[in-house]
Amino acid sequence: MLERLRKKRSLRILIVAGAAAAALAGAVYLYFHNPYSYPLPCIFYSLTGFYCPGCGAGRAGYSLLHGKFLDAFCYNPVMTVLLPLLGLYVAARAVDWAITGGDHVDQKISAKFVAGILIFVLLFGIVRNIPVYPFNLLVPGGLFELF
Repeated sequence: MLERLRKKRSLRILIVAGAAAAALAGAVYLYFHNPYSYPLPCIFYSLTGFYCPGCGAGRAGYSLLHGKFLDAFCYNPVMTVLLPLLGLYVAARAVDWAITGGDHVDQKISAKFVAGILIFVLLFGIVRNIPVYPFNLLVPGGLFELF
């Protein structure tokens, strides 16, 4: 199967198109299903009582899809900033793989850069749980206090 994927560009393009259709279906679902009314519980928060770095991402994604960028930033500022970068990476990686069957994108990204982003996200997850001003503004929806 892997050998067939390496040789058949049309099969790779079909797989990428299917993944893009699934992502679009997820975005359409989120657009029409308000997470304020039907929130998905965060398992990490349910078990520990602490916010994970992704808490508020559903509401932020819903706000982004409706063009409410400030609301999205208030729910999860890190996700709102990193989502376009992640989307660009996934799109570039998918197109590269579909056309060439190789991995030319990852070779151009510094491992230190990726490690820095991961460390930043982990620090955000820690800092947003400090129950003192101004850190408590980083909880999902906490930045609304400033506006």
